[in-house]
Amino acid sequence: MNNLFLIISMTIKTTLILILSLLVLACSDNGKTSSLNAKELLYNQYAYQTNTPKKALLRGSGQYFNLKDAQGNVVHKGRIWEASYWPLSGDSVSLIDFTALNTEGYYCLYVDDQIICDSINISNNAYTEVAKASLKAFYYNRTAMPLTQEYAGKWAREAGHPDTKVYIHRSAASKEYPEGSEVSSSGGWYDAGDYNKYIVNSSITSYTLLKAYDLAPKYHSNLNVNIPESGGELPDILAETLYNLKWMQTMQDDNDGGVYHKLTSKKFEDFVMPHEAIKKRYLVQKSTSAALDFTATMCAAQRVYQDFETTKSLSKTMLSQAKEAWSWAMKNPSVFYDQPSDISTGAYSDTSLVDEWFWAASELYLSTGDKMYLKYIDENEELLNIPKWDVVNTLGIISLITSQAANEFTHLSELFISYVDNLIILQENTPYIVGLDKFEWGSNSDVANQAMLKSVAYHITKNNRYLNSANEDYNYIMGRNATSYCFVSGFGKKSPQYIHHRPSAADNIKEPIPGFLIGGPNTIVLDDCGSEVKRSHFPALSYIDMECSYSTNEIAINWNAPLVLTTSILDAYEIE
Repeated sequence: MNNLFLIISMTIKTTLILILSLLVLACSDNGKTSSLNAKELLYNQYAYQTNTPKKALLRGSGQYFNLKDAQGNVVHKGRIWEASYWPLSGDSVSLIDFTALNTEGYYCLYVDDQIICDSINISNNAYTEVAKASLKAFYYNRTAMPLTQEYAGKWAREAGHPDTKVYIHRSAASKEYPEGSEVSSSGGWYDAGDYNKYIVNSSITSYTLLKAYDLAPKYHSNLNVNIPESGGELPDILAETLYNLKWMQTMQDDNDGGVYHKLTSKKFEDFVMPHEAIKKRYLVQKSTSAALDFTATMCAAQRVYQDFETTKSLSKTMLSQAKEAWSWAMKNPSVFYDQPSDISTGAYSDTSLVDEWFWAASELYLSTGDKMYLKYIDENEELLNIPKWDVVNTLGIISLITSQAANEFTHLSELFISYVDNLIILQENTPYIVGLDKFEWGSNSDVANQAMLKSVAYHITKNNRYLNSANEDYNYIMGRNATSYCFVSGFGKKSPQYIHHRPSAADNIKEPIPGFLIGGPNTIVLDDCGSEVKRSHFPALSYIDMECSYSTNEIAINWNAPLVLTTSILDAYEIE
């Protein structure tokens, strides 16, 4: 996933992209030149939902604002809040609140009689297209099948990486499968901007999509995103997720139940189309984290797919495989992934497996009802965290407190709600209305995952406070942030054009594939585009729209999944 290549010199293309990026940053959305003293509106660039809180932020000073409709009539006016400084962005912003305006339409915003923005959209349908596009993005990342024009439009392409012939790496060799053995492990999604497939990241991704369905089954049963399986028995979100789950099933060694950590080439492929990437691919090392994540995901999948005629038999196989992977982990409780010397692709290595044991035990208990797993739940309970590929205990808690066995885990429900309440307090006391006090790798996924937790809290409590807070996170992603970018490709007046994603870079199409959430600002790596490209040292501003910026502009399946969940839940509850 994290393609740590060195940039020795700037190419002509990269230089042009940099110039364009700087020009975009220098201009406001209405085309007027911006300066340190100019007013700049930070807002949801796609649409605000009619009956939700609607807030924007203003850089620069102002006393009052008004909104005018297409006919030039003032439809709403108000005072501008006093500016607040945020150390993480290094600037001050003022709040503009127009929640009371609930009429659909496009509006011009004026500050002290000066026009600032001419395209604020208020809509009864603010989430649907983003929900569809963020789910459809997974289809665009499928391996081993051609994407035809019927479903992919201008992003149609040849099939890449059939993976019907991959090789056992020396780190994964066994008596039954010695080094160099040929095996098949076809299907699934490309993990991120690269062309490899990783079990631990596929696990949290698949689980999140399954939970999106679980929280809003009626909504997803009617959501058609135009994939080859559309119109079948399975809702599109379950059909898409199943495409990846079937690949995951091939990553289990049927001799001992262990699960290979990843399927990868030894080095990252160049920026070429999938069918042009022809490096040999390998199954690399079994790991305890892969086995436990596999266990949890297969159990969660089993409970969903058992309800459909076409997947009833498959669901039984999923549970059987989950138990086998658990047994392997019990015999191999601390096999940490150790990146071999000849492999340089994403490691996804972990240093603690307490959360994986908790998640796997939780899902096994819910799928089997066997109380033996309660011991492992109790022994491995940890404090809640924002879910990440290597921090998965919160996923187990979500499953337990949203299940039919929720009454057995009331203390976890209370801890969960308390944790989400604290996220909201942080959000409400931050000038940018976001619950971040640090910007780590994939900061946008932290925002999306916070929104996911709030969506779960709403599902449990039916308290609109949680849904409204999730909506604020959505507005941050859609443009109301320090960079002034809408972070979802294909949406907004100013969205990423040069994402770190090989198919988007190599397809000779001007626009990137739509629906991808990019990683977002962080200061973990500042030189991924070479020392000539300067990024802000303020974490909330440290982003650049350049293909080389894998640290800020890459996409990843585990980042898109909580966006799918959040937008679909916001849309579903609005519909209901």
